[in-house]
Order: sequence, then structure tokens, then C-alpha cells
Amino acid sequence: MALNIAIAGANGRMGRMLVEAVGKDPDSRLFSAFDVGSDVDAALNGAHVLIDFTRPEATLDYLPRCAALGVNIVVGTTGFTPAEVGTLEGYASKIAIVFAPNMSLGVNVTAKLVAMASSSLGMAADIEVFEAHHKLKVDAPSGTALMLGGVAARARGQSLDAVAVFDRHGDNAVREDGSIGFTSMRAGDIVGDHTVFFVLDGERIEITHKSSTRSTYAHGAMRAAKFLQGRPSGLFTMNDVLGLK
Repeated sequence: MALNIAIAGANGRMGRMLVEAVGKDPDSRLFSAFDVGSDVDAALNGAHVLIDFTRPEATLDYLPRCAALGVNIVVGTTGFTPAEVGTLEGYASKIAIVFAPNMSLGVNVTAKLVAMASSSLGMAADIEVFEAHHKLKVDAPSGTALMLGGVAARARGQSLDAVAVFDRHGDNAVREDGSIGFTSMRAGDIVGDHTVFFVLDGERIEITHKSSTRSTYAHGAMRAAKFLQGRPSGLFTMNDVLGLK
């Protein structure tokens, strides 16, 4: 039986890419594609899974609707507050959810490399995360940058909330030991570039991932949607989808 997939934000750039990806997949069927102003319940009723790359307020509106209709959800939306993440995670007791700030295979492998480097180097390395995206992206740092920074922090026993530095300016920019800095660039049509720097005295490691097309995210989202097929509930990441340990 074909997997009935609903696409939120279908008129956006990522939404159009997702619609195209579903159309090319022989095991899936585009059940509905909707955007702001649509009858969301009608668009979801009968779908097996919703793929959502929209905005936090929209995702938080879709979650109770999905739970009521028994529709699993793949969430690629970024920009959630910690409280909003907690709300999202709470719905995993009712439906199955894949929640990931970046769904590309390459980014998730990159995260594994970042964890390895951070664990090995420990507090000896200064860590900086740089990200670049197109000029219309509204949230900064990107969800992927925060994910990579969180991976680096946890690998050396830190909480990212306690050590993250998002703004340096003026005459008080001296680095605090153990901090993890973030820098964001918004320009042109950059799909998504991320580099994590591990800087030691006399040497540095740079772990970089660059996306040249959003199709990588769409392909990952399709794998996530298929992973959820038949699962009644639970919260999953792309590590689960891709079998990365």
C-alpha cells in the first residue's frame, strides 16, 4: 500500500521540493499539499504522515490535529523555543514523530564527526560554529548550527545553554574558556553551509558540510516518512532513521 503523504507549506521553496520528491517516489502518494488558509483537518484526514518544514507556530497548530487524526509527522521546522520543543516532544506519546533540524545524510554524519572531535580534544580546543544561509532565512543561528553546537557541547560534558555565545561586539569580546561561539551569515541564495572549528595552539580542525540543493533535505524527509510507517508513537531523530549509532 502506498504511503499517503501530506505536505505543509506547499507553496514555499522547500514545500515545492517535497511535493516533487513525493511525486518521484513509487512507494508514496501525494495525499495533500496545503498552505496558509487551507482546511488543515481536511488535508490531514486520511494521510499517513505529514511532512512539515514551516514555522514553529504552524507546527504547533498541526501537532494536535495530527494527534487527533492519528497522522504521524516529520518535523524539519527550526526556530523553536525550549518550551515549544517540550510541547512537541509531549505529542510523541500519541503519534510517531521524527524531529530533526536538518535531515540530510551528510549533516548527520557531520554531527558524528563533530562529536568524535569534541570528545577527543575536550576542553583543550576552542570551538566555533559558523553557518551561512540565504538572505530570506528568518532564524539565526540555524537549527543545524545549534544542533552541531549542542553535539560538541554534550561530547565534552557541557550544556550548550550554559556556554553558547551568540553575540560579540564592542571592547569586551575576549573569549571565555569553554565557550562555544556562533556566527551567522545571511546572503544571496545560499542553501546551507556549516563549519565547526576546533582551534588549538598551532593547529585547528575544520569540519564542514555544504548543501547546494534543498533536494538533500527532501530526500532525507522522505526516508523519515517511510521510517514512521506503521509506528504508533515515539520521538525519533535522523540518527534513528539512518541507523547512525
